Amino acid sequence: MKDDTREKSRPRNYFRYALLTFTAFLVLSLGFALIPRQDPEPAVPPFSEQARASALADTMRLRAASRELTADASGAQRQLFSRTVTLLTTQAKALVLPADNGPAGASAPSSPGRATASATGPAAGSTGTATATPAPVTVPALVAGLSASGKQRLAQAEKADGGMARLLAAVGTAQLLQARSLAQASGTPVPALPQAPAPQRTAADSCPAPASIPAQPTQSAPASQPSQTVQSAPGDAGTASAEPGAASQADALNRVVRTEVETVYGYQVALTRLQGAAAEQASKLLASHEALVAEAEGHSRVHCVPIPPRDPGYTLGTSFLKKPAAGLASLEAGTLPVYGDLVALSDGPTRHWAISSLLTAAQRAISWGSDPGPVPGIVLDTTLLPTIPEE
Repeated sequence: MKDDTREKSRPRNYFRYALLTFTAFLVLSLGFALIPRQDPEPAVPPFSEQARASALADTMRLRAASRELTADASGAQRQLFSRTVTLLTTQAKALVLPADNGPAGASAPSSPGRATASATGPAAGSTGTATATPAPVTVPALVAGLSASGKQRLAQAEKADGGMARLLAAVGTAQLLQARSLAQASGTPVPALPQAPAPQRTAADSCPAPASIPAQPTQSAPASQPSQTVQSAPGDAGTASAEPGAASQADALNRVVRTEVETVYGYQVALTRLQGAAAEQASKLLASHEALVAEAEGHSRVHCVPIPPRDPGYTLGTSFLKKPAAGLASLEAGTLPVYGDLVALSDGPTRHWAISSLLTAAQRAISWGSDPGPVPGIVLDTTLLPTIPEE
């Protein structure tokens, strides 16, 4: 007799296996569905955005500290602190983005006390632990904060994208100069400025034979006029841009050379009309500008940029001849946007030199009584700037 028990049990086993497989699949599917999906890690912001955000946060903290000092001061000191508040407010508006005005924005400290503690550092004798009462704001602490922030902005400007590099260099320059102004007015030790870079050198045969650049027609004090704002990224071409409205590193270097040569001419004319301390200052600054011409030409050679020929002279307005000191102040102010353009359009050692030159140009403008403004090197319409918290 044939035993068919094994044959009868096979369909039951197949059904059981199928049921177990389906159950396991159902359990796994439900398990995967119930496990919450993890959000991807947020992308790391570009360096320029990180630099902008940190500059805005530092500026807002310094602004809060300056406002506290303004509230406790009177007379000339109050005016000095108030000018610092105005300067930092304009800089914050230039740095702010719409997203920064939100509840979690970097520009909105929860209270002046928290901003003050961040801007001035821990209280004397602090052990490193958090304290309930923030350290009181002092002038030396504000000076140190402005100086540290200014140097940080200049360092960030060397690595940031073109337009942001110009803004960071402008903010850092103004903060450094304001720190020195506050220190001199209050008897606080004046913070040192970053050291100027060494002049660029290049071999005589490192570039092909340069093409000649036609001399520009004689104009009336073009160096005192602000240059066109450039939004282009840094360029590395050794020739001037052919496209209308475009700009390159070569264009910016040509503009620097022409501007500095004209400024030298202006100082030479002014020296025949100045006397005493003004003449002595002009003589020293004339030597500085002659050195800047050589340095600008050196950077041009490094990038194989043809050096523009020098014009025999320039037409200076009657007001310049009558008031040469004011005329020199105007010439110095006119060099600021020229160096600002070079910061935006260059990189490497040339940008480092442009940033340093922007800082010294702002110092020279101040020495003749000109105000370089809150963002030296940028032609800024403050009426178009956005608002910031607490306004």
